[in-house]
Amino acid sequence: MNARLAEEEATPDAATVLRRAEAACVYDVAQRTALEPASLLSARLGVSVLLKREDQQPVFSFKLRGAYNRMAQLDAVERAHGVIAASAGNHAQGVALAASRLKIHATIVMPVTAPQVKVDAVRRFGGTYTEVVLHGDSYSDAQAEAQRLREQRGATFVHPFDDLDVIAGQATIGLELLTQHQGPLHAVFVPIGGGGLAAGVASVIKARRPDVRVIGVQASDADAMACALEAGERVVLDEVGLFADGTAVKQVGTQTFLLCQRYLDDVLRVDTDAICAAIRDIYQDTRSIPEPSGALALAGLKQYAAAYGSPDGALVAVVSGANMNFDRLRFVAERAEVGEQREAVFAVTIPEQRGSFKRFCSALGQHSITEFNYRIGDLQAAHIFVGVQTTKRGEREALTEAFRANDFGVLDLTDDELAKLHLRHMIGGRSPLARDERLYRFDFPERPGALARFLDRMHPDWNISLFHYRNHGADYGRILVGLQVPPNELGLLQDFLATLGYPHVDESDNPAYRLLLRA
Repeated sequence: MNARLAEEEATPDAATVLRRAEAACVYDVAQRTALEPASLLSARLGVSVLLKREDQQPVFSFKLRGAYNRMAQLDAVERAHGVIAASAGNHAQGVALAASRLKIHATIVMPVTAPQVKVDAVRRFGGTYTEVVLHGDSYSDAQAEAQRLREQRGATFVHPFDDLDVIAGQATIGLELLTQHQGPLHAVFVPIGGGGLAAGVASVIKARRPDVRVIGVQASDADAMACALEAGERVVLDEVGLFADGTAVKQVGTQTFLLCQRYLDDVLRVDTDAICAAIRDIYQDTRSIPEPSGALALAGLKQYAAAYGSPDGALVAVVSGANMNFDRLRFVAERAEVGEQREAVFAVTIPEQRGSFKRFCSALGQHSITEFNYRIGDLQAAHIFVGVQTTKRGEREALTEAFRANDFGVLDLTDDELAKLHLRHMIGGRSPLARDERLYRFDFPERPGALARFLDRMHPDWNISLFHYRNHGADYGRILVGLQVPPNELGLLQDFLATLGYPHVDESDNPAYRLLLRA
């Protein structure tokens, strides 16, 4: 590497990314994707919303741009030794197709939890030029194995985001949309995982049109870039949520951090419900279904529009990918109503006596019930889990006050993950036998042996007093477990949780659990 290139990689700036993006050879394989108006959403928000359709790429993701641009720069010796990559899916597909077009052997390491649709696509795009290795439960595991194989084989590692040629390939999206929309443009919203897309788009837009805001969007439970920018340095997250699996990164890149720190105007965090609502918005306007990471930018755009009103120009969201597992749609549909604030969820306590249910229905007024769960369990009080359709902001608060005016106890559970994911299916589960019960939510890898590992490591004297699982098509299973653990063994419980290694949340003090399930 010559001195100029080494300096560029040590201190990357917008001018460097712009120069490399203008010279990028991505269009050997990638398409110039459409910049389409989202007419229905624009009318609803009162602002011009445009969608940059990277889900239309041959691999249904923007990742092809960066992967191909990096691999096209390899010299003859490097091509002879092949390339290696680690990816949960979209980068892998880009590397596979690039390998096939450039006739370079590629070894791609994917976690065993990667969606099958993505694993199959990698094999299909890469053909005889690609070897797929399944290893580990996470991207970090796959990356470690890829580095081991790289050293063993002497192959070139194609990083999914922390490489200037990869960043420049993704930056061509920014160049395209500036050409496609030369009128008033207020802000461009981009999803962030490791930061390659955000770094590239922000750099070229600030180099060409510094007045346009560039805003990154992350899932609230996978916010490595937001945390890094707040800390002023790269940080490593202990755990990341897996719903938006394409952006589930524990640490952002060195170069991507420097570029985002310098050129991004802001980073927004959005929750799972907001992502599901954005998936539905994109479907309603385009009849296409993005993956969760592909809808991140639009979820952030909607949050921005709600907070700041009508801006002085269009808002653009990059729809980054559409490699969605079909089975996950059930979960998305279930949560989109809450994400769009069209459903509120409550736990309501009413007297177990004649006339109470009539008063409860009267308090609901004209609202439609979307879900109702009740089971008799007490001679004095009835606990009801109810979903209510809403049409505008403020209705949750009005309903809460209406319940209280009737002397009903009420918990607003609309933002309570435990209630929405598990308790809504388990009403009536109190038991006087569940002494010393501790309640935990776990993310289990969705593969054979995950539950067996849990049971094998659990103390043989502890009893499972509650267990709930519902498959929703993701790469991991969400499990709710009640464990009966004597108070003097809570230290052993913490040791068990630490060695198990599964992401978990202690819900023992959750108010909904204490009201509806705890004896």
